[in-house]
Amino acid sequence: MTDPDHLRLLVEVSTDYYLDGRSKVEISKHRGISRFQVARLLTEARESGVVQIEIAAPAHLDAGRARLLAERLGAHEVVIVPGGADRDSTRDLLARELARIVAARVRAGTTVGVSWSRTIEAAVRTLGTLPPCDVVQLVGALPVHGSGNSLELIQRFTSMEGVRTWPVWSPLLVGDPATAAGMRHQPEIAAALDRADRLDLAVVSIGAWNSTGSTVHPQVTDAERRAATENGAVAECSGRLFDSRGRAVVTPLDARVVGVTLDQLVRTPEVIAIGYGTEAAAGLRGAVLGGIASVLVMDDAAAVELERLLADPPAGTP
Repeated sequence: MTDPDHLRLLVEVSTDYYLDGRSKVEISKHRGISRFQVARLLTEARESGVVQIEIAAPAHLDAGRARLLAERLGAHEVVIVPGGADRDSTRDLLARELARIVAARVRAGTTVGVSWSRTIEAAVRTLGTLPPCDVVQLVGALPVHGSGNSLELIQRFTSMEGVRTWPVWSPLLVGDPATAAGMRHQPEIAAALDRADRLDLAVVSIGAWNSTGSTVHPQVTDAERRAATENGAVAECSGRLFDSRGRAVVTPLDARVVGVTLDQLVRTPEVIAIGYGTEAAAGLRGAVLGGIASVLVMDDAAAVELERLLADPPAGTP
């Protein structure tokens, strides 16, 4: 391409189309050439390198980024969702994505365990129908600001034709160990917790072990919080605590929880864990390292912090 006039025309037509937003018809009238000539010039401009198009996907839509993060973590899959204007809107965005992921994975005959959190509760409300399957409630609910009726989660599944439910009619956290033991021995609750040993899929939430990241943290005693922190707890999942390596942190709190154990989640073939915000990142990483979770659903803030954390070994690494 040595003709300077032709080269100039390529540049001008490309500028008209790509930068000034003119249509091919407008360019043809303005330049006194046919619309087909305009199309050929634009094609030539791309092929010759006069025009070079680069597509920069937003971080949350960058599948390559999520795939790389999954590889670095050792997770089966990572899904990154854009953050909202505040925590509530971020939670809603994550809930819709979580509902889509769960619906795509549940097949006829699947046994799926569902834990409780405000995000999971919102996801269940937006979930359509499921094929005939078993849904096991993994923990009772913990009514907090932003949650609905604690009975709605399992009742939503009960209303689906062909879906059999295994409910846990208990709060997640009860007042004392004796009461918790009594609840766990109730026939219906015992059947659900026993069924949690035979899950195909589980859906859980990961919260940072602090007052804003976990709905459980504000409900426990100062002594329980202190014992957890001193023993290295960084995150909470279904009322169970674990450290940065995903190792269980056992404290007196465990005796008051009515729900699934971390060992049961580790034995589950696929566990989808959801978490959001910078503070959730350490727990999300720990959940994968400890085998608690295999699929992570997070917002961009958690993803950014995870990428930063992966540059450093977790606490306790030799």
